[in-house]
Amino acid sequence: MALNYVWIAFFVIAFIVALVKLVVLGDTAVFNNVVNGMFDGAKTGAEISLGLIGVMTFWLGIMKIGERAGMISLFAKGVSPFFSRLFPEVPKSHPANGSIIMNFSANALGLDNAATPVGLKAMQELQELNTQKDTASNAMIMFLVLNTAGITLIPTSVIAMRMASGAANPADIFIPCLIGTFISFLSGMIAVAVYQKINLFQGPILAFFGGFIALMAGLYFWLGSLPPDKIQLYASLLGGVIIFAVIVLFIVYGAARKINVYEAFIDGAKEGFTTAVMIIPFLIAILVAIAAFRVTGCMDYVVNGIGSFVAMFGADTSFVPALPVGLMKTLSGGGARGLMVDVMNTYGADSFEGRLACIMQGSTETTFYILAVYFGSVGIKKSKYALVCGLIADFVGVVAAILLAYWFFGSTIK
Repeated sequence: MALNYVWIAFFVIAFIVALVKLVVLGDTAVFNNVVNGMFDGAKTGAEISLGLIGVMTFWLGIMKIGERAGMISLFAKGVSPFFSRLFPEVPKSHPANGSIIMNFSANALGLDNAATPVGLKAMQELQELNTQKDTASNAMIMFLVLNTAGITLIPTSVIAMRMASGAANPADIFIPCLIGTFISFLSGMIAVAVYQKINLFQGPILAFFGGFIALMAGLYFWLGSLPPDKIQLYASLLGGVIIFAVIVLFIVYGAARKINVYEAFIDGAKEGFTTAVMIIPFLIAILVAIAAFRVTGCMDYVVNGIGSFVAMFGADTSFVPALPVGLMKTLSGGGARGLMVDVMNTYGADSFEGRLACIMQGSTETTFYILAVYFGSVGIKKSKYALVCGLIADFVGVVAAILLAYWFFGSTIK
């Protein structure tokens, strides 16, 4: 229901702002620009969905092999001590547990092409357990909010863009991004746990956070002192090795279990094609609304209003030029990426604003996109409190990014 109100608000606010621009400011092109922007958003939504067909067909085919061979069940058993606490409605041996952990692992390594199909597979498996097919279950909401919180251990794409923009040390945002994404993930988990009355002070959950902190420390000592080109090289190598190893492991294990792996792949691939087509209307709906809101300048008004409010208290406003990246990231990953590059080009890759924009890009996730795609793939119409918790995680992520930028790079403020 919350997503419904937000969707309506995007159009109504955009129309009012466009009308004011026409009547008061005499901007006769504003409505034409909005319509063109909405059409472009619809085109982008269709292109994204169709672009997913190939990778989803492949990945869901591989997942079907793992499912029939029993490999997914083994994954599920391995993570059951932790996930049984966060997903009490999901049986410990259910294949959804394995799909969820594989989705989180792919996201953490920045492997978007692998993460989305596996995440959609997890949603299908969670839908099997859902007693109200049009309403999001507790397990679905926990999964999506943690997904939108978007833990990313190595922000390779951000580092690559900083290098292309001429940063002296493109990887200097590595640690702030790592901390920021962890804070966002934790805040999302806490928000959902409050709604679902889940006790987070349990041994397996605390052990997970302890292990994750140790993993962050290990990555820091391994990659922190390396030059940026080496970080990108090793990060890409790590992701490639893990993904290809999983593919081969599923195929070999399936063959060893005497199943017809080719037939299993084809059956799963058919599901992937169907899912990719199914999400088209949901994705177009949200991207068109976002386009209308953005083209009318509503995003600029929000950012400028925040800047003016902060300035009233005499606080530093150096973070304001980078703020559109954090706000846009909630709506559109591609739009946020373009804004990040624009900030670096305008203020410099090594400026406070440029670094902050990169930290925001690496610390937040595309909440509206994920909710539209993942819920749409299984026909969920009532998202309950999923959007609220996702936005809480995004808000905390943006605030954390600002504080981390001041902490790490505050001395560079002009």
